[in-house]
Amino acid sequence: MRPTKPNDAPGRGPFSRWFHPILAGARLSDRLLGCAGALVAIALTGLLCGMLFGEGSHLPLIVAPMGASAVLLFAVPASPLAQPWSIIGGNTISALMGVVAASLIHDPIIATGVGVSLAIAAMSFTRCLHPPGGAAALTAVLGGPVVASWGMLFPFVPVALNSCLLVAIGLLFHKLSRHNYPHVVVPPANTHLTADPPSNQRAGFVDEDIDAALAAFNETFDIDRADLGRILRQIELEAIARSNAEIRCADIMSRDVVTVDVDATVEQARWLLLNHNVRTLPVRDENRKLVGTVGLRELAVASGTVERLVSEATTARADDIALGLLSVLTNGRTHAVIVVDDAQRILGLISQTDLLSAVARSLPKAGVRPGAAA
Repeated sequence: MRPTKPNDAPGRGPFSRWFHPILAGARLSDRLLGCAGALVAIALTGLLCGMLFGEGSHLPLIVAPMGASAVLLFAVPASPLAQPWSIIGGNTISALMGVVAASLIHDPIIATGVGVSLAIAAMSFTRCLHPPGGAAALTAVLGGPVVASWGMLFPFVPVALNSCLLVAIGLLFHKLSRHNYPHVVVPPANTHLTADPPSNQRAGFVDEDIDAALAAFNETFDIDRADLGRILRQIELEAIARSNAEIRCADIMSRDVVTVDVDATVEQARWLLLNHNVRTLPVRDENRKLVGTVGLRELAVASGTVERLVSEATTARADDIALGLLSVLTNGRTHAVIVVDDAQRILGLISQTDLLSAVARSLPKAGVRPGAAA
């Protein structure tokens, strides 16, 4: 796994000049994948509903709000508005509010306003806010004889059924495309199983600062607070790396790297770790190329050869910005980054101690004000 360099930019490709993303983080490849996902999901949802209930004017196989739900589900799957409960609950509850409004209010203009208003309120209280839900409420009011004939059943068939099928297909699609959906931000845990926050979150802003900033803007943003915190912390790291771009991995790496062959015994590897007082051993194959790493934890009670204990190595290039490794070497799991060339031959190793020395070197010298002329 190679850490992303601060100057890496997503979406750089032959068509990038025509593709200008509206949403932050959007990439052309993700949008094309989203198009394919929506095509498959909408077609399968309609097909399955047709197989279950048959085709005919008495029942719409798929309702219009599903198209808007598909946009959120496949184009912005990280949005809080695109999560499974938001789609299923938002569409179903909103359709129910629309049916209730239509049954109580005979003026369609007033009924549409009341239906959408009730839908927003109901979705807000049930924590399933979903913009297409407003369209589901309108469909329930203005759907005509077809919707009216289904009455109170309409929110469940076809709206809830469509929504469930869409989400099920979306779950499978995102799993196959290796996207994080449902989008869950796992809170960072202390790998030492103590009550302290992780080391990379003990300085800087805290969650209360994020809440205060959001309150100061007096706006609602389509992003989870936990995601916002992750982005802000990554921005801090990117800014540190950019402002210290002159320090490269080649400048701080250890070049006389203690390695172990993939067919070495556990006893040999354990002796190397203890004798050289290191925590991570790069493992190489018969061609002297990097295979992975192994540490004392894996070797402590194991036996046999090293090959079955190898873990994936975190790697970097010699010309990468050294402080770009901050996020990797402070995550509580990675103790060293292996510097390799294009052929995966080992050039050096950067430990947490090496990086700490580089950070100390980057600090302003005593008595010198930042920005002062030399």
